[in-house]
Amino acid sequence: MSKDSFSKRYLLFSDFDQTLSFNDSGHVLSDLLGISGFAERVAGLSDIHLVQQGGELSYLLLHDPEFRRVRREHLVEVGKRVRLKANIALLSKLLANVDGHRFSFYVVSAAPQEVIQSALEGIVDADHIFGTRFRYDEATGEIQSLAQLSAGYGKVAVVEELRAKAPIGHDRLIYVGDGSSDIHVMLHVNRLDGLTIAVSENRYLTPIATRTVLSDDALSVLVPILEDVLHWDTARIRAYFESQGFAMRLWDKMRTDTIILCPTVTEPLPVQ
Repeated sequence: MSKDSFSKRYLLFSDFDQTLSFNDSGHVLSDLLGISGFAERVAGLSDIHLVQQGGELSYLLLHDPEFRRVRREHLVEVGKRVRLKANIALLSKLLANVDGHRFSFYVVSAAPQEVIQSALEGIVDADHIFGTRFRYDEATGEIQSLAQLSAGYGKVAVVEELRAKAPIGHDRLIYVGDGSSDIHVMLHVNRLDGLTIAVSENRYLTPIATRTVLSDDALSVLVPILEDVLHWDTARIRAYFESQGFAMRLWDKMRTDTIILCPTVTEPLPVQ
């Protein structure tokens, strides 16, 4: 199929840690090096708002004495150890042509570039991966400084740069993420009439995302794309998955209201 034969083009951006994977890169790195207390260090940085959400690991790599011994080869090894969600390679392949629609697939994440490239080697092209990039000391291999941090507004900048190069309309943007570091880019994509998909029940993210999909399979993000972008009905979506060798054993559509009532007076008011 020639490039011009696609009826519509879209850009699909996905986070990496706990979106395409089950693991957080920082936890895997800590286990690799025998460093304890990673979660507590991240929580401490979050509490004092010293770095933007998603940039905690980068800060530790630059400033924490124990993490200062990390070298490029450690990050590559982390990528090999990260447990990925199922069928990312098939998702990338299918997105190239869905009924004449092409979805260019990019990964935009605060995780180190070396981790993502190592984990997705042979699955996603390196030039479609935008992670956090470091400058290294050529003599010692030590991390010297940040070249680019793809967290918070950094993700918005990457999305806009790639959209401008396409070029396509803002309503052809799709973003998939799982955590608080994705809030800025999801708000940006929503404002421009794009589609946002949360793949976790993060209490800050799910009210913002257009759709929330919970699954251990990366192919699951196709469901809101087929429904909300291509406007396929349920029967056609099921048939599409069956044509790819998958039966939708469970498709539970639900919305949960979480309600907490707090008394405002010590005694209940009389019912009128």
